[in-house]
Amino acid sequence: MKEYLINCTVQREFNLLAFSISVDLQLVLFIGILVMYLLTLLGNLLITGLIYLTPQLHTPMYYFLCNLSVLDIIYVSSVLPKFLSILVTGDTRIVFPACITQMFLFTFCIVAEFLLLTSMAYDRYVAICVPLRYTIIMNKNLCITLFSVSWIVSFFNSLLYAMLVSTLSFCNSQDISHFFCDTKTVTVLSSADITGIEMLLFMECIFLGFTPFVLILISYTCIIATIIKISSSAGRVKAFSSCSSHLTVVILLCGTSVVSYMVPESQVSRERDKFLSLLYTVVAPMLNPLVYTLRNNQVLKSMENICKKHY
Repeated sequence: MKEYLINCTVQREFNLLAFSISVDLQLVLFIGILVMYLLTLLGNLLITGLIYLTPQLHTPMYYFLCNLSVLDIIYVSSVLPKFLSILVTGDTRIVFPACITQMFLFTFCIVAEFLLLTSMAYDRYVAICVPLRYTIIMNKNLCITLFSVSWIVSFFNSLLYAMLVSTLSFCNSQDISHFFCDTKTVTVLSSADITGIEMLLFMECIFLGFTPFVLILISYTCIIATIIKISSSAGRVKAFSSCSSHLTVVILLCGTSVVSYMVPESQVSRERDKFLSLLYTVVAPMLNPLVYTLRNNQVLKSMENICKKHY
């Protein structure tokens, strides 16, 4: 009994089980994840630097995009290096403080991205549906407020979960069936009563996940309705082009993460959650720079001007 209590209170180490695949597939997965991680870092650093260096891009939409790029860099760097290490070394251990830190950073970034994507949808709604009032509505004070609310709400939300999980006891199992310390997956391992945390997690998925997703869809319903009314075909193409990239990111990031967190936990869903998590932790951050640059003439022109100026 005494040894059992010591294991409950002192043992502060987990095992990230990740994917049960062969050694050959692990090598393929390692190379794929590494390439996507490096592309994510390079692409988002490029966007951040480009917006900083180009006065023409100092507009609300690009300020939001810059914040989004910074968040992408933080949250892929909180998850993928450890995942890559597991694939190479086979060492699945992660100490409790590192697990809580990873959980905090990931939760912080994913919630902040949801709120920023909602702000970006509102920005596109104002730009297309009420263009004559755009500069009045999307003023500097409103942009700063939206940035601040996104970061502050996300910070305290993540801090709350980190504090709650850090007080739980884990006597039954230390094996996390995931490739990172996901809040939902870690809490179910606890030997304590987690009903309150599960209810809180579900409610927050609704208010900080599903609700922003619905608001974004409503914004784009209004945007599409306005675009259809544009008489010029060139105008319709230009308006839709400025929104389609954002909508792609929203569906990929918000859709997969909301489904992953709101569906009840089961043995089958754990494997599904791992693959869904790959979409919003690896693929979405890598695609953000691509869809926002390759489909944006203003960004491409700014890149070209900077290259001509320095080279």
